[in-house]
Amino acid sequence: MIHHTFPTSSLVLGLTLFVAGCASHQAPQVATSPDTPRPAATTAVRDTHETLNGYLWVQTSAEFRALVSAMYRGAEASLERALADPAWTALPDRPASSEARPAAVIMDLDETVLDNSPAQGQFIRDRTPYVADTWRAWVETASAPALPGALEFIAFAEARGVSIFYVTNRDAGEQQRTIDNLVAIGVTASDDNVLVVGEQGWTSDKTARRAHVASTHRVLLLVGDDMNDFVSTASLTPAQRVALAQEHADRWGTQWILLPNPQYGTWERALYPGVSGDDAVLERKREAVKGFR
Repeated sequence: MIHHTFPTSSLVLGLTLFVAGCASHQAPQVATSPDTPRPAATTAVRDTHETLNGYLWVQTSAEFRALVSAMYRGAEASLERALADPAWTALPDRPASSEARPAAVIMDLDETVLDNSPAQGQFIRDRTPYVADTWRAWVETASAPALPGALEFIAFAEARGVSIFYVTNRDAGEQQRTIDNLVAIGVTASDDNVLVVGEQGWTSDKTARRAHVASTHRVLLLVGDDMNDFVSTASLTPAQRVALAQEHADRWGTQWILLPNPQYGTWERALYPGVSGDDAVLERKREAVKGFR
């Protein structure tokens, strides 16, 4: 979820992959993403977090704010081009319809519109891996702030008659407080445009929800912080994920706006399929690291 007129889509992809590589996430044993399957809670104490720098980068760095703001400005420029092109569509499997349909943008929420770094940081302060109760307590506060540039982009789109749909892997039990959070930061939100897991039988794979929006709207942009916000990567290896990203190279930074998230992501889970337990996950991650000796 980003905007800004990028010099080239490859630069955008390169910047994003570089940022993502600076830290890790979504491990059931580290701060697990609200947008991914949640591991069982654990009371194990962890004195180190390999994602510490990632959390601090999001919370304190000027670089993070500058990059996210720039990408959202790029998204505004892309949206202008999309509105002027009747053949423009962000969904490769659903060509733009010849009949007139209202325009829409599909956005992820967590780490795209909403900044959940306080929740992720709480795991570090508590010296624990992901704990479901801690995440739920954060959602109940309905106090996540907006990421830099997100509100400006949403307002820009809505002023041009573009509908925004929020496709999030928060679940149905979290929907109302999520809506409350969005309203609190000035976003128009209801159960009509906040599409969650469990609603209408939807799973964490966002493909069906994207198709649901496309059944009534022409989707011009997808905005997210994870590959699965754009295309399903279920069961793919890291190498296959990279190949898939390259397959859609012409979409990044134009139709697909990818925000940096060094805290967590499905890329991380792809490193240890079928592995559970904090020690085992960390060992698998270490094995995946490449050195020069």
